[in-house]
Amino acid sequence: MRVINPATGDVLRDVAESGRPAIAAACRSARAAQPAWAATPLAARCEAIRRFRALVVERAEPLARTLALEVGKPIAQARRELAGVLPRVEFFLAEVGGVLADEVVGAADGLEERIEREPLGVVANVSAWNYPWFVAANVFLPALLTGNAVVYKPSEFATLTGLTIAELVHEAGVPADCFQTVVGGGDVGAMLVEERVDAVCFTGSHATGVKVAAAVAPRLLRLQLELGGKDPVYVCDDVDVGAAAAAVADGAFYNAGQSCCAVERIYVHDRIWDRFVAAFVDTVRGYVIGDPFDEQTYIGPLARRDAALAHLDAQVADALGRGARALTGGRRVARPGFFFAPTVLVDVDHDGRHARGDVRAADRSRPRGLGRRGRRADERHRLRPDGGRLCERAPPCRAPARGRERRQRLLELLRPREPTAPVDGSRRFRARGDALARRHRRLRPPEGVAPARRVSANRARRGFLRRPAARGMADDV
Repeated sequence: MRVINPATGDVLRDVAESGRPAIAAACRSARAAQPAWAATPLAARCEAIRRFRALVVERAEPLARTLALEVGKPIAQARRELAGVLPRVEFFLAEVGGVLADEVVGAADGLEERIEREPLGVVANVSAWNYPWFVAANVFLPALLTGNAVVYKPSEFATLTGLTIAELVHEAGVPADCFQTVVGGGDVGAMLVEERVDAVCFTGSHATGVKVAAAVAPRLLRLQLELGGKDPVYVCDDVDVGAAAAAVADGAFYNAGQSCCAVERIYVHDRIWDRFVAAFVDTVRGYVIGDPFDEQTYIGPLARRDAALAHLDAQVADALGRGARALTGGRRVARPGFFFAPTVLVDVDHDGRHARGDVRAADRSRPRGLGRRGRRADERHRLRPDGGRLCERAPPCRAPARGRERRQRLLELLRPREPTAPVDGSRRFRARGDALARRHRRLRPPEGVAPARRVSANRARRGFLRRPAARGMADDV
């Protein structure tokens, strides 16, 4: 398998792709090594992850350069991704002890009901290329901390970064057999999902996520999916137009639009339409396209190379054929590598390919903005495709809450930067961390609990955990 620099088309390295025998061997080794890792005291597991964090800090610049080289992420954005991993490490380290502590859920008549969590076993981590450090760490950190072994499959478009992550994990003190790495394209990921694992975590396109879910469904495995979408923003008529345009443009085109929560559809109130569009287009035209190692570059190449370019060509052609106008961009950039000009389309047909759910199969190749007028704030609900969900970082304005202060907070939420754990341990992140940690554990059947007594079904549901009934008789919730 060839690792290619998307900024130039040059071959960086040839890497041997993992075959089925190698994948099966990795899973067997991980399963054999996992009990000893689970028996390692939590303090020792935490210390290994602290060393991993220290290594990331120590080698941040070469790690960022590797990321820029093979994914095409501008170097400043590559550094930000690595910086974003650090507070996430700290967050899991701070939370893991509490979420793994035994829970006494009842005590009466000399009988105590206690929940004790144990590792799932082997976790398959099929990861993404758009934020290879952050996406992978959000799985393997809680998995390792909670005593699981991991078989990690980095994206074929971030292979060198994936191999480097594995090297640092091993150097930090995690046994090599407990963190296995397999490399290759989608067929390697499919073979890994077919192996005897206890959980599958996948980040990628909606189309592939559907296939992964179908593959694991007959085995009732623990499954975690993070998939692409078609995220909208509604711009109210009381915003600071210049600030809103800059924030929404950044939300659309950061990382060349290759973000899970990138803004892709923009609905603008009719009263400010002309001013907003003018400010938005001026901002987009000012973005520097070019060499990822140039500190001034904002738009780099597309990591998926020819496939991404072909997809965008088809989307723009479909939009123009339906009567849309391209105010800027709409074409490939005439230079070596795989670049597409940031594109702003207006007068779009909401039923086109560019605006509807089939874009989820694009696997995050989305350097464009779609603009449409709107007279009322609630119009956005009617225009959401396929009943689609709103972007997690771009919630809509609601008519009853029109204060300037709230609008300003909204603007800050529009930017799909690498998320980091807040210092105040907010409930949203605390709940997410609790779920991530518990997702990699199952409940141990309590000793001596009468079969008729049920052990905290509500708590088990809240943590997405398997709740055994009595003496090993599993009862899924």
